[in-house]
Amino acid sequence: MDCPRSAVFFFEEDASVPVNAKPLMLEAVLFCPILRWASNQLLADGVQRFFVVCGPRFSQEARACFPEDADVIVSEQQSDLHAFLNTPDPVLVLSRAALPLKEAGAGFAYQAAGYELQEAWQQKMTNNVSAAQLVPGWLPIFSAATIAELELMLRDRIVQAHIQSGVRILDPKSVYIDPRAAIGSGTMILPGTILQGETIIGQNCTIGPNALVRNCEIGDFSEVNASQVLESTVGQRTHIGPFAYVRPGSHIGSDIKVGDFVEVKNSTIGDGTKISHLTYVGDSDVGEHVNFGCGTVTTNYDGFQKHRCTIGDHAFIGCNTNLIAPVTLGEGAYTAAGSTITEDVPADALAVARARQRNVDGWAERNRKIHGKG
Repeated sequence: MDCPRSAVFFFEEDASVPVNAKPLMLEAVLFCPILRWASNQLLADGVQRFFVVCGPRFSQEARACFPEDADVIVSEQQSDLHAFLNTPDPVLVLSRAALPLKEAGAGFAYQAAGYELQEAWQQKMTNNVSAAQLVPGWLPIFSAATIAELELMLRDRIVQAHIQSGVRILDPKSVYIDPRAAIGSGTMILPGTILQGETIIGQNCTIGPNALVRNCEIGDFSEVNASQVLESTVGQRTHIGPFAYVRPGSHIGSDIKVGDFVEVKNSTIGDGTKISHLTYVGDSDVGEHVNFGCGTVTTNYDGFQKHRCTIGDHAFIGCNTNLIAPVTLGEGAYTAAGSTITEDVPADALAVARARQRNVDGWAERNRKIHGKG
């Protein structure tokens, strides 16, 4: 059997499915759409051209299941499909959602020369193609129940493949890894870890326990402990958590500490910076070797727009500092604890922005007597 160079996917039509329901082809198995499972396998097999028969409502999601540089047409127009099939080369046809499984027998997917499919589908799209050859290795998905039956088996296979590649997984039954994720050798995956999307974990990392990493790149020797890191990058030897939240658009460098109850959003954090606890860094550009005191907040939203803070290298931010964006702290600048900074701070300056303390002698004793406690 000649290997196909092209493939056609049909989004199933099922009257029993609610109008707003997602087609099975786009339903996720271990966080990855079924169509992505299929396209990854076919690309690995050498298929070069793809046609997805799909209406406009789901066309963007369907296209996102292929690499950006892939030759893909998403259309429900008969004329577009007719032109795509104008080839003597074999074309693989998947008439509904299916997962690539080596042990699956023939009987569902089939292939035929493009010209033959073109002629057979001239009047009506049908699976009755006289010259078609059945193709093994594809398991049809008929419902969410089928996905539930397969998901744990596929989870175990993915986990075992990573173990064979040198990844340490302490409890294989307690982790869930997207088929698109890559993990370096020597990395330890602890219980409760979930890796989603195009995540890349470097070598000799520790991920978990109870960590969620989605569409991120984590550098070598880094740690994500009981935290969530989403659509961001993390450098080498950086420690995140426990109980930290790194939101999309963040770029965290190397040798950084993002500690407990810290939230970072859409920010760049320079190498060697320490954000140890109870801090929010949003829409900020932070230099290298900056120290954030406990309770620091970058107040980036004025009710209408988001504004950015800029913090220079070696700045020291005292505990309970509010940085009212947009504001800039120069290199080596200090802020006194409890300050609310509304103006730029020059390099190497100390900013003090708090009311002067006043002690009222005897006030506490008088107050107790008033309330009958004295």
